[in-house]
Amino acid sequence: MMEQTRESRRKARNRIGLIACCLASGCGLAPARADFRLCNNTSNRVSVALAYTDGQNWTSEGWWNLKPSDCDVLLRGTLAAEFYYVYAMDERGGEWKGKAYMCTSDREFKIDGRQDCYVRGYDRTGFFEVDTGKDARDWTVQLTDPTSP
Repeated sequence: MMEQTRESRRKARNRIGLIACCLASGCGLAPARADFRLCNNTSNRVSVALAYTDGQNWTSEGWWNLKPSDCDVLLRGTLAAEFYYVYAMDERGGEWKGKAYMCTSDREFKIDGRQDCYVRGYDRTGFFEVDTGKDARDWTVQLTDPTSP
């Protein structure tokens, strides 16, 4: 019984040592990812949709729901385009919108194409443009409360 307890402790110490070694060396962790992120720096919950193109085809997708002071990755990996398009609305009717029209839906969606939204049974929503620059690998959009005049 005593020998079994010593052996259990030795194995536990070895595991702890292995974990500490992995933490110290990075344990083969992949390099930091490049992503398109959005942070909700408002005082309300927001719902977010994103649209982008691969150069030929358009995709719009949503909804990400972010609590105040929350951030989320909308697209993982190195950015493939210079321009992305975002639409957001908060629980009190506030909107972050623009003049780039994309297809959306009331429920979770991923829609190919941006033409004939109504004909295809979708809503047509104005997104604002985000210029990430030609060489950006990652980007973060910060939504903020509108300032009072």
